[in-house]
Amino acid sequence: MKRVHIVVTGQVQGVGFRYTMQLVAGNAGATGWVRNCPDGSVEAEVEGTDAAVQTVVDWARRGPRGGWVAECRVSDVDPTGSPAFEVRR
Repeated sequence: MKRVHIVVTGQVQGVGFRYTMQLVAGNAGATGWVRNCPDGSVEAEVEGTDAAVQTVVDWARRGPRGGWVAECRVSDVDPTGSPAFEVRR
């Protein structure tokens, strides 16, 4: 099991980033959370198999249509065993 912390900057709020990430994560079998940050970035933690996490990270580097990603920082964190993927507010 792997878990990563992701911070994405660019035009990533108001373009469906969080909800699309939730769909991508669910389809990949990943768990965790995603939220908007006050500085305009999006922050997430994604947990699952190496392949599931990589699928979500690859998507986060592109983002949804209507937005654009300037930077996607990814760092490893300890797995927590989260049961689902949630959009936090």
